[in-house]
Amino acid sequence: MLNPSEILEQSIGMGRQKIEKPLLTKLILGFIGGAMISLGYLAYIRVSASISVELPSIASLVGASVFPIGLIVILLAGGELITGNMMAVSTAFFARKVSLMELVNNWVIITLANVVGAIFVAFFFGHFVGLTHSGDFQAQVISVAQHKVENSFLQSFVSGIGCNWFVGLALWLCYGAKDGAGKILGIWFPVMIFVAIGFQHSVANAFVIPASIFEGGSTWMDFLKNFVPVYLGNIVGGGLFVSGFYYLSYNHH
Repeated sequence: MLNPSEILEQSIGMGRQKIEKPLLTKLILGFIGGAMISLGYLAYIRVSASISVELPSIASLVGASVFPIGLIVILLAGGELITGNMMAVSTAFFARKVSLMELVNNWVIITLANVVGAIFVAFFFGHFVGLTHSGDFQAQVISVAQHKVENSFLQSFVSGIGCNWFVGLALWLCYGAKDGAGKILGIWFPVMIFVAIGFQHSVANAFVIPASIFEGGSTWMDFLKNFVPVYLGNIVGGGLFVSGFYYLSYNHH
């Protein structure tokens, strides 16, 4: 395992690499990133829906334990996820390896590609195939989405901070691990914990709220009102609470 100063150097390098990828690569890997996070969430719905409503903590824990597969695939097989880039590209920005324009450009492209991937999974693998279209599964999707859209702007914003503090840490630990098993464990636990707690992830919400829309449980305005504050919170969680704090702590140049 690398020490924190070495992980910082690794994060700066990864952030720079993300900027240098060609546009087509960013769009393809961004689509994969959005789809993989969404497939992890679809797994959450499928394994937790049949657990009794009297055992909400058990349902959350079981669902949360399968959700991290999305980020594991993204970080080990290849993919781009905006919440991860909020951490990695910010680190490179603080180190002056990336300009503000490059950072904004990267975030816009990856966000759009992630949202397309998420809505693709919500419609085709959820609604069209029927995995979110009947019984307990439909009720679970609508219920989960409803809880998210009921939050106020400020609640969603703060929840987004908590989420990406953990997702940023998952990347940080992954960059620090030297083998595949270490990387998987480093990703798994922070991601599982943020999901079990109930913090909000903008790309995951770009799956579950549209999935609820396709089942008649939410509206596109609900989605927009949720996405903006959660996204802003995710920026603070990944860019400040992980990149900013560790950059200030371990940058000794």
